[in-house]
Amino acid sequence: MRAGIRLRITAAATVVVVVVLIVTAAVLVVSQRRALTEDVDDALWLRNDEIAVAYEGGGLADSIDGQGDEDAVAQVVTADEKVIAASANLTDESPLPAPPDGRRTILRDTHLSADDARYRLLSRRIGGLTIHTGTPLDDVDESVATLRRNMTVTIPAVAAVLAALVWMLVGRTLRPVEAIRAEVADITGVSLHRRVPEPATRDEIARLAKTMNAMLDRIEETAAKQQRFVADASHELCSPLARMRSELEVDLAHPGPADLRATHRSALEEVRNLQNLVDDLLHLAKSDSGTEAPRRVLVDLDDLMLAEARRMRVAGLVEVDASGVSAAQVYGDPDQLARAIRNLADNAARHATTRVTFTATESAGTAEVSVSDDGPGIPESEHGRVFERFARLDTARTPSTGGTGLGLAITREIVERHGGTVRVDHTHAPGARLVISIPTDTL
Repeated sequence: MRAGIRLRITAAATVVVVVVLIVTAAVLVVSQRRALTEDVDDALWLRNDEIAVAYEGGGLADSIDGQGDEDAVAQVVTADEKVIAASANLTDESPLPAPPDGRRTILRDTHLSADDARYRLLSRRIGGLTIHTGTPLDDVDESVATLRRNMTVTIPAVAAVLAALVWMLVGRTLRPVEAIRAEVADITGVSLHRRVPEPATRDEIARLAKTMNAMLDRIEETAAKQQRFVADASHELCSPLARMRSELEVDLAHPGPADLRATHRSALEEVRNLQNLVDDLLHLAKSDSGTEAPRRVLVDLDDLMLAEARRMRVAGLVEVDASGVSAAQVYGDPDQLARAIRNLADNAARHATTRVTFTATESAGTAEVSVSDDGPGIPESEHGRVFERFARLDTARTPSTGGTGLGLAITREIVERHGGTVRVDHTHAPGARLVISIPTDTL
């Protein structure tokens, strides 16, 4: 089982602080020893100078006293290694070693036969003499040892206190995160309305909670759309199936008066409608999954409009006016744009009384195409809903006239993927005019 982030942060912070404290303690110990040793050296130089001045003035006695520390030592040795003066604790000792050839002074830590303690010894050549002055390092060693012992106790104590503080602070900091996690863990497909608690602070955790809630808003909205879409699709699929079943059951129940050709024609029409509906559903499913990326080539929208006008003239259901079609080019997928225009044309043909009008223009970096009819029109309150999937209007413009209820939704999806918009022209009357606007520089 992996350690939690609280434990990892506490451990990492504690280790870092312990390392820093150990390094700091080592530096302090070394610095204190150096400072105390320098003080000892200064005292040794001062005493060495005093002995030299006394010798030069002729006042140097055989016994050198007044060293300060009763364990301090002093010795004056001639070039032929004869001791001419010494402190009481070195009276019977042999001459101390002189500095090596080529050096006038030497400072060193050493042990003397007179004492087992470590000594700091200064040896200096002056004329034909070597003057030795030394003092034990007991005080320095004890002071450094005391500091080391204090650090040995202080560092673990500080580390323990710090670990406790970090553990507590991290736990307090992560408490909102745990609340967010617990809330998200309890959210299911039937409780998408729930939201994670947002802390009153403005830190990263508060921003995380806000982002999580925004994501949950999108998930809830998407789930609601999917549920509505599935319900509407099921209804649209059931209606033609129910009609075909009803016709077939009637013919089977009353085979005598049954008109099989009429039943076949009706069933074939229903199958066509089902196929169109399934094609539209597949297109929307691919679009929602993001797996169908549109091509980006130069498309002549006027050619697509004129081709659609010719198709409608061949059908001969309504009059077609394409005199308002002029040059308009955009970058996009010609197949998808052709489908969007065909959806508008089919919608207009279903609801037109006598005429469908096509227009295409390009100006100010925008290509605009429109398809209008002279039918009953669309109430202004429904201008936004008409592009929703399986939208139901309160007027004669309903899918009962032959559409799948998805054509305009597919058109909006295609146009938006090309960076454009589709809208209902609220100034057009009579009938309805649907307008597609696409930037001409969209890549």
